[in-house]
Amino acid sequence: MERLFNLDPQLLADVAVLGVNIFILFIFLSYMLFNPVRKLLQERKNKVRNDQDIAAKEKEDAIALKEMYDAKLKDINKEAETILSDARKQALRNEAKIIDEAKLEAGKIIERANNEVELEKKRVVDEMKKEMIVIASLMASKVVANAIDVKVHDTLIDETIKEMGDNTWLS
Repeated sequence: MERLFNLDPQLLADVAVLGVNIFILFIFLSYMLFNPVRKLLQERKNKVRNDQDIAAKEKEDAIALKEMYDAKLKDINKEAETILSDARKQALRNEAKIIDEAKLEAGKIIERANNEVELEKKRVVDEMKKEMIVIASLMASKVVANAIDVKVHDTLIDETIKEMGDNTWLS
C-alpha cells in the first residue's frame, strides 16, 4: 500500500526536527531581533506620548498666557483711558488757571494804565496852571506895568487863580 502523502517516520522526524529548529530560531530571533524592535517601538511610542503630553501642556499654558495677556490688555486700555481722562482734566484746570492769570494781569495792566492817565491828567493840569499863571502875570504886568508893586502883583495872581477854580482845569 502506498503511504498517504508519503508519511513515513523519516518525514515525521524531519518535520519534528524542523519544528524544533523553527521554535529555536523563533526564540533566538525574538531574543535577538524582535525584543529590540519591540523595545525600540515601545520607546518611540512612549516618546510620542510624552511629546503629545508636553504639547498639550504647552497648549494649555499658551491659552492661559493668552487669556492673561488679554486681561492685561483690557486693563491697559482702561488705564490708558484713565490717564487720558486725568490729562484732559489737568489740561482744563491749567487752561482755567492760565485764563485767570491772564485776566488778573490784564486787570493790573488796565489799572496801571488808568493810574498813568490820572497822573498825566494831573501833570497837564499843573502845567496849564503854571501857563495860566505865566499868562496872567504877563497880562497883569502889561496892564499895570510899573505902577503896581510886587505885593499887589502877587495878590492879583492869587485872586485870578481862585476865580478860575479847580473845575475849570478839569474840563
